[in-house]
Amino acid sequence: MADPLTDAEARFGALQSYQVTLRSTHGVGVQEVIRYFYRKPGWVRMEFEQPHRGAMLVYAPDTRRVRLWPFGLGHWPALDLAPDHPLLHNPHGHRVDRSDVGVLLGNMLALRQRGSMSPPDTAEWAGRPATALDITGPPGGGAGAVQRYRVWLARDTLFPLRVDSFAANAGLLESVDMGDAQIDVRFPERFFTP
Repeated sequence: MADPLTDAEARFGALQSYQVTLRSTHGVGVQEVIRYFYRKPGWVRMEFEQPHRGAMLVYAPDTRRVRLWPFGLGHWPALDLAPDHPLLHNPHGHRVDRSDVGVLLGNMLALRQRGSMSPPDTAEWAGRPATALDITGPPGGGAGAVQRYRVWLARDTLFPLRVDSFAANAGLLESVDMGDAQIDVRFPERFFTP
């Protein structure tokens, strides 16, 4: 595997869908648990476990709108919002319409292009063989607030199992565990249009 990051982006380009439980911890200790579902060309469904247990949202790429059920599907109110609405941003400003793994891999490739990447290291994450990489941007030239990524890619699928992002001061911004990812999942017909 000469270039696992470029290969990971190519593998993402070939998949049709995935689902994963995102378990993230922000640098200040805030924890989130979100069941995340993705289908090309950009459908996203997020079911919140922590915080905001029961909340659900769906992003539709054809309308570029987000349907949010703050108290769960079928409970009033149901809000129709633009993806850049402040209610939909996490503490790092991530947007639902730019939340998939393809965007993450693109950010890593852009950071590496301006900076550097460590040689691949053999590792393990969530009981799976993995390839660990460190991607560092040039001084003062990170990807937004991110100056460095540490990523563990599953050796068989090259899908990220864990991603840590760091600020220019080397402080941890966010750590995201994606160890239970399933690729090319067949979703029910109305899964993204409940």
